[in-house]
Amino acid sequence: MDEADVVSIAELLDERRYLLDVACWMLGSAGEAECVVDEVYRRWYGLSGAARREIARPRSWLARSAGRSCLSRLALVERSGDTAFEAGAEGVEEEVEVEVEVEVEVSRVLLDALGCLSPDERARASLRVRRSDPVAPWEHDALVRAVGRACLDGDAGHLVSLLCPDVTAFFDGGGKVRALSRPVHGGREVAQSLLTLLARRPRTALTAQSVNGRTGLVARYGRQVAAVISLDVADRRVIQVWVILNPDKLRSWNQP
Repeated sequence: MDEADVVSIAELLDERRYLLDVACWMLGSAGEAECVVDEVYRRWYGLSGAARREIARPRSWLARSAGRSCLSRLALVERSGDTAFEAGAEGVEEEVEVEVEVEVEVSRVLLDALGCLSPDERARASLRVRRSDPVAPWEHDALVRAVGRACLDGDAGHLVSLLCPDVTAFFDGGGKVRALSRPVHGGREVAQSLLTLLARRPRTALTAQSVNGRTGLVARYGRQVAAVISLDVADRRVIQVWVILNPDKLRSWNQP
């Protein structure tokens, strides 16, 4: 588990909002700001895990990266509106344009790779659930609610006891928030990742609700749904955890 990417939902949402504010202030456009922030997070995930761990203040790194992206975009806009630049200046701006285009293309590739499973991974996960002994709906509901209480209480020992020793957790951030980009394996590791993500902070809440027709967990920060969690249960324990953090996939949960 990469500790550099384990943050609470409060920090996760505050960070993205801060970056959006910075980009919107520089560009004067909420839509352009969204594009910049998405690009910055994809650049973050383009770093190796070791490189991310060396960054002591990720929010500052992301803010600087957002600032550079905004300046690059402003330079391109200025160039398109003024044909009187000297040859040397034009050469510098062309390099900026090429660099931005390359970064955007790399970001698209990274976005496709993040926050989703390959067909083979999905097939293996589905097969594991089918091979396990199913539980009654009331048993599923009771176990999910117990997991929620353990997370709220910060009770790592009890939470581990509710998980299979070889449980796997998948985190879908879509490359749009600073979330775990790889599955987490093992009872203690999954428990720690959930406790960190769902840590109690002011304005945070965790409730049991229907998710895809079964009881799941919904985490809110203020009035915004920040995470939707589905749990696969078998043999009276959680065998898989699916955490949706991608803002795009949570839009339906945040409709007025």
